[in-house]
Amino acid sequence: MNWWEAALLGLVQGLTEFLPVSSSGHLVLGQHVLGIEEAGITFEVFVHFGTVLSILTVYGRDVLDLLQEAGSALADPGGIPERYAENDTFRLGVFILITLIPTGVVYVLFKEPLEAAFGDPRLASGMLFVTGILLLLTLLRPNPKGRLSSLKAFVVGIAQSAAMIPGISRSGSTICVALYQNVKPEQAANFSFLMLLPVVLGATLLKGLELVEQGATVTWLPLLLGTLIAYVSGVVAIKLMIDFVKRGNLQYFAYYCFLIGGFGLWLL
Repeated sequence: MNWWEAALLGLVQGLTEFLPVSSSGHLVLGQHVLGIEEAGITFEVFVHFGTVLSILTVYGRDVLDLLQEAGSALADPGGIPERYAENDTFRLGVFILITLIPTGVVYVLFKEPLEAAFGDPRLASGMLFVTGILLLLTLLRPNPKGRLSSLKAFVVGIAQSAAMIPGISRSGSTICVALYQNVKPEQAANFSFLMLLPVVLGATLLKGLELVEQGATVTWLPLLLGTLIAYVSGVVAIKLMIDFVKRGNLQYFAYYCFLIGGFGLWLL
């Protein structure tokens, strides 16, 4: 991989990981329509690490607070019920853990067909229409003002599970489902990005272990360039997405998904 390919793929990864247009859908269509070959596991590990850094940059204080509350709870297990009832930060951490339940179950049960789906560009194109419809439906829930709950978090986790299908946006589906459940827009966006952190960390760890087992050689310049661009573009995408959610303008991303999905179906 040369430097400009690494820069392009890093930019696509950083933007589409957080904007509601499906990074997996763009990956599948890009490989088939534009002839971009698979970047390889080494590059994937590094650019995913870039997106982790993006989340930590924007939400570093929140992540630190969540870790501190988790440590305090482990030190005093008997006080967990009271902490859950009274502490918003601890309750948020519990909600994030709840979203991992359906995500983990779906991944374990359907790992092989989900991975096989990445070889089907027409499926990815069709699922971009699903993402677009999810985004448009937010217009039916103007000015949501509610709060998260354990049940709402579980439903958002189910949405995250569905986003394992290429073409369905993870950020789009989770934010939309939270909004449908009357969760305040800014809280819906923040929760979507914070709940992504353990998922991306887990995926990066698994890919990293696979990389070590393969003993792959490393060409540092394109890797570092792609990681840096994924990081910077990720920070920009997170802040841009929060602004769009707060303004209730997710329908504009729906039009983009329809355009790209239709282009994929027509061309393929």
